[in-house]
Amino acid sequence: MYIKLFEDNPNERDILKVIDILREGGVIIYPTDTIYAIGCDINSTKAVQRVCQLKSVKPEKANFSMICSDLSNIATYAKVSNDVFKVMKHNLPGPFTFILPATSKLPNVMMNRRKTIGIRIPDNYIVQAIVRE
Repeated sequence: MYIKLFEDNPNERDILKVIDILREGGVIIYPTDTIYAIGCDINSTKAVQRVCQLKSVKPEKANFSMICSDLSNIATYAKVSNDVFKVMKHNLPGPFTFILPATSKLPNVMMNRRKTIGIRIPDNYIVQAIVRE
């Protein structure tokens, strides 16, 4: 299925269609502030495995990043020192991925025995709308 979203003013119904796809274990391609990315619901093992298949990587070797809606969400999934938080606050949203120590709340499918996770808050309205929903 192809859903075209307009960055400045995405149609809410189209955003909800994307959310339904994600909730059903689907995979999407979405814009960020740097490149297009392949994404899925991090709680869906089937969807994460599909992303690995599309990228031709083994799940246990994959390095994933998470999109968060704002800085308040990050502490759930990553350990952030005060100094790192200040740097993140100064640079996000923006075209950066911060590699941080993971917390135990990160879904097992994302951990793959890794102790870190990439965290992003893209400066892109479409991504922000999807993550908020």
